[in-house]
Parts: sequence; C-alpha cells; structure tokens
Amino acid sequence: MTNIIMTGCSGKMGASIAAAAALRDDISITAGVDLVKPQNADFIYAKSFEELECEADVIVDFSNPAVLDSMLGYAIKNKMPVVICTTGYNEDQKQKIHDAAKEIPVFYSGNMSLGINLIIELAKKAAAVFGDGFDIEIVEQHHNQKLDAPSGTALMIADAISTVRTDSEYVYDRHAYRRKRDKKEIGIHSIRGGNIVGEHEVIFAGQDEVLTISHSARSKTVFAVGALNAAVFLKNKEPGMYNMSDLLKETD
Repeated sequence: MTNIIMTGCSGKMGASIAAAAALRDDISITAGVDLVKPQNADFIYAKSFEELECEADVIVDFSNPAVLDSMLGYAIKNKMPVVICTTGYNEDQKQKIHDAAKEIPVFYSGNMSLGINLIIELAKKAAAVFGDGFDIEIVEQHHNQKLDAPSGTALMIADAISTVRTDSEYVYDRHAYRRKRDKKEIGIHSIRGGNIVGEHEVIFAGQDEVLTISHSARSKTVFAVGALNAAVFLKNKEPGMYNMSDLLKETD
C-alpha cells in the first residue's frame, strides 16, 4: 500500500486523484493540504504543511508554485518522496526542485499523460529526420481558469525538440516584431477558453507538406492515473530526479 499526501486536495485535480485512488487497492489518500477543505474529505486535512502532522509514503502535488518551498521543506525533513505535477515554476524554483532531489526522490513532469510523453518522443524523432528543412510550431489549448501560459507540457515538447535542434529559439509573440521567420525558431502559442482539458499540437511545416502530431485529453483522469502510478513507482526509490521516461522503462 502506498499512502499519499495530496497537495491541492480541494482543486479539480485533487478530486480526480481522490476518485482514481478510490478505484485502486494499492493506494490510499492519507492526508490533503490546501487553503480550503474539500467537502466530504475522508482523510487528514491541513491548510499548510506547517500544520500537517501525519505519516505517509509519497507527496503528490497538483497545486500552485507558491506552495513549493513549504512542501519541499516538509518532504526533506521527513525524507519523503514527492511527485511534482504543478507547472508555472520560475528558474529559481526549478533549481530548488533539482537541489531537493539530492536529498529525496523527486518525480517531476509537466504532464502525467502516457500519450503526451509518446508525442514528445515522436516530435524528437521528427525533428531529427526533418532537420532545419521544416518549421516547427506548437499550439496548446486549455480551459479559461489555467493561470500559466504557455503550458508546462508545451515547454516540455519544445525542450525535447531542442535536444535535437540545439540552436532552437522559442518565440511566443510574433506580433511584437516584423521579420521573416528564422529556421531556428520554435513558435509556441497558447489558447484559453471554456473547459478545454488539454490539447497539444506539434506542426512540422516544410515545402509542400505538413506533418501534425496531436494529443487530446478528454478528462483529467488521465493525469490523475499517471500521478498515482508515479507515486507507486517513486516509493522506496533512492534520491534523485525521475520522470515519465523512467517510469515507462520500468514497466517495459
């Protein structure tokens, strides 16, 4: 049994994780941390990690970048692994995550979907095959309540492509200047509206042909299931940084 502390327990993802965990016999939600107590919670609740006192195996975080310091402090103090699914971190916060991984196991991914991680591998392959003969554009769509733009997933895709096209330059706002598109550019575009769960499209545009790789998430369940699988995977691991690629290798 893997006992979980859920950060962001009153949010939509918190509800999805609780629902997904209820269908499994290898996972239990022991406690939740959030500013607001979720209705009908059957676990220990605390407004912050400073108020939390409980024993668990792994922290699963779908919350807000502002929670990072207290969460990592609690995790390091209690030698507890943490699955970080929150996006929107700045560079200093990302460095804190990597520093924490020297003391505890950290699973860090901007997207917990198996399909998205397959897209990343396909995009890298396409970039390697096409070289600079194809222009690359990434378009992401999310609901109108999402705070960060571009999405962490769009940046994951761009970063993966950049390991192949190492001279890449990210462009977010084309109307800010007038010039021809440079071959080094990766355009990244954000759309916010309605209750779109998550749509990502990678466009490779060449002379007289276009290749499009796309993924559509129809519910938040896919992310909840991925996060829970990551929690089970991370339990009893040695300190270090882990991601979806590590999980997939173990399940091959």
